[in-house]
Amino acid sequence: MTHVWVRAEQREHEQRVGITPEGVKALMAKGMTVTVEDSSCRALPIAAYRETGCTIAPEGSWPDAPRDAIIFGLKELPISDSPLPHRHIMFGHAFKGQADGPALLRRFKAGGGALYDLEYLTDETGRRVAAFGYWAGFAGAAVGLMVWIAQQTGRGPGPQSVGVYPGRDVLVKELKAGLDKASEAGAAFPNAIVIGALGRVGSGACDCLQSLGLNVTRWDLAETAHGGPFPEILTHSLFVNCILAQDGVPVFVPKSALTASRRLSVIADVSCDPSSPFNPVPLYDHATSFDDPVIRVVGGPPPLDVMAIDNLPSMLPVESSEDYAAQLLPSLLTLQDMESGVWGRAKEIYDTHISAL
Repeated sequence: MTHVWVRAEQREHEQRVGITPEGVKALMAKGMTVTVEDSSCRALPIAAYRETGCTIAPEGSWPDAPRDAIIFGLKELPISDSPLPHRHIMFGHAFKGQADGPALLRRFKAGGGALYDLEYLTDETGRRVAAFGYWAGFAGAAVGLMVWIAQQTGRGPGPQSVGVYPGRDVLVKELKAGLDKASEAGAAFPNAIVIGALGRVGSGACDCLQSLGLNVTRWDLAETAHGGPFPEILTHSLFVNCILAQDGVPVFVPKSALTASRRLSVIADVSCDPSSPFNPVPLYDHATSFDDPVIRVVGGPPPLDVMAIDNLPSMLPVESSEDYAAQLLPSLLTLQDMESGVWGRAKEIYDTHISAL
């Protein structure tokens, strides 16, 4: 019998979960066994999972799960060199040249387990079956605006930290108040450019900015196909990058921009892949975080600050969890056959990378 073990997230500020109580009910109705770990931080309460009749396990107990259990989580595992004997479903960040990728894959190879990377769960056309993109874009644009507001009100580089919000309306209300303070300080409203505006991430970014009454320039493949340079980006106050780092993506803001005439003062790099050789914003070398959200690249004037938080949807954990879980559930309902379909395709990708170790 297929056994799905939903582990608690152990990354700080991570309150999301990839399956809701309603999803647990659906898996159990298909004949699967489901275990859900208790969690000290999950946005959805454990009581709602308990009511489904699934098994509740202690937080962090997944290493002792039965060997045939499928361990399901979102973000990375705690750093360790211990072998991984289970099949894991998660965002592994191991297949695009990331610095920590080889170490993770060696753990799987040593333990005999396997990684079914959520980023590589695709349908027959190659489209991802589920993504947090919309809420990543929404939150990324929001933090970008926070950084701009801090610059205009003399508190930059900032904000000093970013919190978790109970819902989008609370976040938007806070941003409106911040823009009012910037206006009182004599700043004109910023203009913004979103690259990747037609995708999930870009749609979220544009919706956030437009809900605040800002002018947004929307770019996608047609506007970037010539490969650059892109001086138009420098004429905007805020640039939100929603394009994944991959071979063939042009550099949007090169290092030469630091000495060029520009209005640009904030880059919100939602895609956030600084260790990739294909990073289209090669101005910084590490991701930022909720506790340290900003890198000041140059002091200006104007200054240029980069926000590159890699778990942005965690700012809105309820909306992002419910949205993502609804997208992913149809694939989870096919877990009884992991040799074909979406799971078979993901396993082929894993096997290719393991063979290259």
